[in-house]
Amino acid sequence: MSASSTITVDDKQIELPVKTGTIGPSVIDIGKLHAKTGVFTFDPGFTSTASCESKITYIDGDAGVLLYRGYPIEQLAEHGDFLETCYLMLFGELPTPSQKADFDYRVTRHTMVHDQMNRFFQGFRRDAHPMAVMVACVGALSAFYHDSTDISDEKQRMVASMRMIAKMPTLAAMAYKYSIGQPFVYPKNELDYTSNFLRMCFAVPCEEYQINPIFARALDRIFILHADHEQNASTSTVRLAGSSGANPFACIAAGIACLWGPAHGGANEAALKMLMEIGTPDRVKQYVDKAKDKNDPFRLMGFGHRVYKNYDPRARIMQKTTHEVLGELGLKDDPLLEVAMELEQIALKDEYFIEKKLYPNIDFYSGITLKAMGFPTDMFTVLFALARTVGWIAQWAEMIEDPSQKIGRPRQLYIGPEQREYVPINSRG
Repeated sequence: MSASSTITVDDKQIELPVKTGTIGPSVIDIGKLHAKTGVFTFDPGFTSTASCESKITYIDGDAGVLLYRGYPIEQLAEHGDFLETCYLMLFGELPTPSQKADFDYRVTRHTMVHDQMNRFFQGFRRDAHPMAVMVACVGALSAFYHDSTDISDEKQRMVASMRMIAKMPTLAAMAYKYSIGQPFVYPKNELDYTSNFLRMCFAVPCEEYQINPIFARALDRIFILHADHEQNASTSTVRLAGSSGANPFACIAAGIACLWGPAHGGANEAALKMLMEIGTPDRVKQYVDKAKDKNDPFRLMGFGHRVYKNYDPRARIMQKTTHEVLGELGLKDDPLLEVAMELEQIALKDEYFIEKKLYPNIDFYSGITLKAMGFPTDMFTVLFALARTVGWIAQWAEMIEDPSQKIGRPRQLYIGPEQREYVPINSRG
């Protein structure tokens, strides 16, 4: 017998079915609640509401677990590369050697963007934020690639997916180059995905650029860690936009716009600024005390997470990656890292942090790493968007192929005036 839940509304009892997933909490299906009772549920921030069924990503926040298609994030980041993770996200299984070689080849041969996109950049102010540029340019891709905007065509959906994964690094690098007044650097097919991106960002025409393998591996790992994170704000935005039938380029542009918010994709930039404000390890305790003071507006950035109530599994990998990058640069005594390490140790031992489960998250370390690699802070969220594109695309495709999918239409609790009569302007006292 299938499980159900009984709810009572105004002395009327109704049974609602309970759905169970492969792992994780069960859900009460309230799809017919309004039809049977005339009431809606109220859940600001969707803290207790499942908006879809998904096979892509699973998070157990209490246990500190993150799985992509069932594979632990630690194993993927340690043993695989980003394009392997992309294949897994899109197709549901890890690729065979021949599938991986074919996938890498197809992504690599799609990295160039239409030449007219170069002129598109010239319309922006030189000091435009790179995320503003990315929102515009990604949305504009639908004006250049009409042959992959029919969402009812499975082949066109896959072509659009490949194009997005391939072209996002090129557009991100172009946004960076434009912001610093350097010429665009075209992609090079002989390089792997992440090395290609580093070259497009940091090479100049007057000299050869040498790929640092430590940097390339670190950035590839960062991309894997950020590839997807269940139904977060930007992913939900992509799904909501896609539910209207919008083309995939427009949906991803919507996701980028949402990611731009400091509470979402901008958190690593905020964490880095906080570490810079603290300045030296001897000032850490002072700022920890400020964070504990309810009357002090200061907040520690990079600690705690909406989902994780344990140590963020991505943070452990990022901590190791941070040490590798700083060690390569000879920055083992980097003041920002010293502040970060001191802050981490206090947070892991302090009763206040333990009680509130404020563990360091991925943003705590990623900002330091990206800064050490040469990226300015306003590029951090762009890199996040680059990595998250595959998750957005996979989630969008899953939604399109779901026969039960409907256009997103949240309800509300109206608390405004009741119906009233219009009064002509001359009669209003």
